[in-house]
Amino acid sequence: MAWPRVQLVVTADDFGYCPRRDEGILAAFLAGTVTSVSLLVNGTSAESAAELARRYSIPTGLHANLSEGRPVGPALHGNSSLLSPEGFFLGKMGFREAVAAGDIALPQVREELEAQLSRFRELLGRPPTHVDAHQHVHVLPGVCQVFAEVLHAYGVRFTRLPVERGIGSCTWLGTPAHAFACTVERDAQAAVGPFSRHGLRWTDTFVGLSTCGRHMSAQRVLGALARALEGIPASQPLTAELMVHPGYPSVPPFGGCGQGPDAFSCSWERLHELQVLMEPTLKTQLAQDSIQLSTLDDLHSKWAEEGVPCEPTLEPILEPSP
Repeated sequence: MAWPRVQLVVTADDFGYCPRRDEGILAAFLAGTVTSVSLLVNGTSAESAAELARRYSIPTGLHANLSEGRPVGPALHGNSSLLSPEGFFLGKMGFREAVAAGDIALPQVREELEAQLSRFRELLGRPPTHVDAHQHVHVLPGVCQVFAEVLHAYGVRFTRLPVERGIGSCTWLGTPAHAFACTVERDAQAAVGPFSRHGLRWTDTFVGLSTCGRHMSAQRVLGALARALEGIPASQPLTAELMVHPGYPSVPPFGGCGQGPDAFSCSWERLHELQVLMEPTLKTQLAQDSIQLSTLDDLHSKWAEEGVPCEPTLEPILEPSP
């Protein structure tokens, strides 16, 4: 297969979750495989992670969080539809269920997103390079509209659209993870309208839903990219994002966003991702396939030079999965 020339941003999520996570992400960045990070400003190590980002000039965006731990905005001080009676966010599936039931007050979503953007600026002294979201909550119905409005108001133009071509055929994920990935993709496809109307930009293609944790390998990453690029002329340059979650396993009670670290954070799967990213195999194969590891600044410069409009190439990434 003759692949197009691809600029690939490799984004490590959950920066600021715990010092051991941050240590692993930094190692992958210094190795040149991770090119961008997304910071949890309500993470227990957010301040030290921000210091690492400043010290090592790590391109850093906001990993907006509406589903795990404690809020940073007004909800922290009173009753909120975003929170449980104990004062924590409702959880990965609990938040989704509340959104589907119409139980989430969207003005409170706006307040929390604005508070997290303000906290990011306090920590880093600058706006985020991008904003995506913990557990992909930014593409949920209703939430995606508020998310797009807030980013537009704060001058942030870059986000993540978690649509991975061929995710429907990735049965190795197992039933719960596969069903969740397919649901995220459907929600993301529906979020294209609000995102586009508010001038948001994302990469032409995305991978990472099929390569999370134990499922990551150099072969799987390359296979996901091959599916994403299938049928695209080799003469057409593209941009892509690979979402990763590397790190050394958390050791309770340290880590998390106010409730301690979750099971995935404490498992060997984070370390496995780090090992795959640190081995030379992946970088070597990417280079052989004309895939250039890039930062968001590289992409912005490319678009500015070429006069590319805000909207990315939608047709390839929005083909339905088989």
